[in-house]
Amino acid sequence: MAASKSLMNLLTFTFGSAIGFFVCYLLFSLILEEQVKIQPHILHNDPHGQHSADTDNNQLQGQMNFNADSGQHKDENKNIAEGLYQKVKILCWVMTGPQNLEKKAKHVKATWAQRCNKILFMSSEENKDFPTVGLETKEGRDQLYWKTIKAFQYVYDHYFDDADWFMKADDDTYVVLDNLRWLLSKYSPEQPIYFGRRFKPYVKQGYMSGGAGYVLSKEALKRFVSAFKTNKCSHSSSIEDLALGKCMEVINVEAGDSRDTSGRETFHPFVPEHHLIRGYLPKTFWYWNYNYYPAVEGPGCCSDLAVSFHYVDSVTMYHLEYLIYHLRPYGYLYRYNPDLAKNPEEQSKNEALEDNQKLKQKISEN
Repeated sequence: MAASKSLMNLLTFTFGSAIGFFVCYLLFSLILEEQVKIQPHILHNDPHGQHSADTDNNQLQGQMNFNADSGQHKDENKNIAEGLYQKVKILCWVMTGPQNLEKKAKHVKATWAQRCNKILFMSSEENKDFPTVGLETKEGRDQLYWKTIKAFQYVYDHYFDDADWFMKADDDTYVVLDNLRWLLSKYSPEQPIYFGRRFKPYVKQGYMSGGAGYVLSKEALKRFVSAFKTNKCSHSSSIEDLALGKCMEVINVEAGDSRDTSGRETFHPFVPEHHLIRGYLPKTFWYWNYNYYPAVEGPGCCSDLAVSFHYVDSVTMYHLEYLIYHLRPYGYLYRYNPDLAKNPEEQSKNEALEDNQKLKQKISEN
């Protein structure tokens, strides 16, 4: 009788434990699943790997026209920006694919792409409605360099005379074209040079991060396309940015310094918070070893004239569009002149003169 009772207690304990473990397993699985779902950006310790899945959790169902309220900015003086638009002509081409037109590319088209002198969307297949240029390639990360080569060849064959500079960007990159034109205005498009976020491993002069985008001068594009006809460069590698950087060094195209006059970076391989918030990127992360110039975390990371940010989802694309082109603090006249940053006394004198002139003009108008 005692043995039978002990066996019953053992069976009851075993059954209860099994049920308890099963319930705990279900609870932990649900919690972990929810945590994975809310991860906005997944960082992998691979400079050439994807950091956010193609299945964008922050997808928007439609695109927005953030420039419909342009009347609010009708009093802004855009003479310098408009002058550079005519003087520094940039053709932008965006790397995309059929699967990304609705969830990524259309938001690029609705925001920063409107400020390019010419915009092209490069895909493996032609889409006349969007529209995209069909490069007749396969999709996949191992095809990125081949798509890049074919895209630049297409641009050279059809639009070489329509621009001075040729910008490549991904469909999850945000580009501030006005700041890029300021940077490029100090160089000649006939100079063999290209700009981007400069990395240092594997190539003596460094190479430009693919995700942050890079821009080729007219002469650089000419040499790049020619290099494949003369077999100076090949498309054997699948790592787009590194392979392009090696080719540029072979054909004597200079890797330019894209930092501003204060030495701050303008091209950024991640979204703003990854650079601005100290401790966001662990020190064991590949990023710290790849930068050609010493990397800075915190507010000193980024130029006030930043050119690009990468891994920008569709929602953040509109956040940046609003913050850069629409948000204004009341009562301030924007007057930062980076070309005078090294001579603060001269800058202060010029600012005082400008303020006096504007004050006199307002008084006379009243």
